[in-house]
Amino acid sequence: MKTLLNIDNWNRKDQFRFFNQFEEPFFGITVQVDCTRAYQVSKENNYSFFLYYLHASLQAANETEPFRYRIENDQVYVYDQVNASPTINRPDGTFGFSYMDYHPDFSFFTEHAKEIMEEVRNTTGLIPAVSGENVIHYSSIPWLNFTSLSHARSFSFKDSCPKISFGKMTEQNGLRQMPVSIHVHHALMDGFHVAQFVDRFQEILSR
Repeated sequence: MKTLLNIDNWNRKDQFRFFNQFEEPFFGITVQVDCTRAYQVSKENNYSFFLYYLHASLQAANETEPFRYRIENDQVYVYDQVNASPTINRPDGTFGFSYMDYHPDFSFFTEHAKEIMEEVRNTTGLIPAVSGENVIHYSSIPWLNFTSLSHARSFSFKDSCPKISFGKMTEQNGLRQMPVSIHVHHALMDGFHVAQFVDRFQEILSR
């Protein structure tokens, strides 16, 4: 479900109209998150660490309203829920697209996510998932401790979905950290809102 946002009554209407005219309206931020506790919980409970932090990021995104905004025909809609469209890496070095519904219960989410991951790993090609607009595009680059990241973009294709990428977890003096790149449409949010997402994501990872 989605609700039309009244742009004229929106406190960001000027920012929306300004940035919505850009050929490249996305901006990106890369941060390091502390995943010490999240990794410990994953190992103690035999969870997939990838699915654990993916679910945590989805929870944070759904709780940060601008991450549920989408531009459709120059109108802004607020989705009740956003889901995940992550790339799934294969043993042969390729990857495929996937689609995973968000569910607040981690056990329910991971049960279905594992089935989807196995399906992608046992097939070839990109497997374009028909997911609609209410997704976040995720990717994982577990081989690199990156400090910045850019995305391939087709500017003729109108896109307002956030793009979140996870990098290599590193450990130093017992502290585990992981780089996270967040690219979002500037007509829909600013650095302030990205910071809200990051703060909530870190809270969930640390509990």
